[in-house]
Amino acid sequence: MKIKIKNNSSHALPAYETEHAAGMDLRANLSEAIIIEPMERALVPTGLFLEIPPGFEAQVRPRSGLAAKKGVTVLNSPGTIDADYRGEVKVILVNLSRETFTVNDGERIAQLVVAPHAKVEWENGIELSETSRGSGGFGSTGS
Repeated sequence: MKIKIKNNSSHALPAYETEHAAGMDLRANLSEAIIIEPMERALVPTGLFLEIPPGFEAQVRPRSGLAAKKGVTVLNSPGTIDADYRGEVKVILVNLSRETFTVNDGERIAQLVVAPHAKVEWENGIELSETSRGSGGFGSTGS
């Protein structure tokens, strides 16, 4: 599948780093570093603009290494980029650590996954079918 992209950054296009990778790294596109204090968040631009085809979305997800090593993750994870959005892709990072985190230009800050999605029509029904789980919620299937 080919997706149109406009790259206003000075960095290479997102690419799959390994043969079976699902996500491509997104890089910060900054004229100056962004400092994120503990328990604060920042909107980080990428310089990328996408034209996602109808029936697909692009999901912005955290990078596991950044989360594990630095305590920095994507706040609205996964963030969805809809097929009709044409603005710049930006990433909401949150610093959940006890240390200040600095985002530098070109730093890998998130992953981008392109995935199909379904559109549904609601069928307003009075009764739902029974299942073995029923209405059991969080933790109802055991530990």
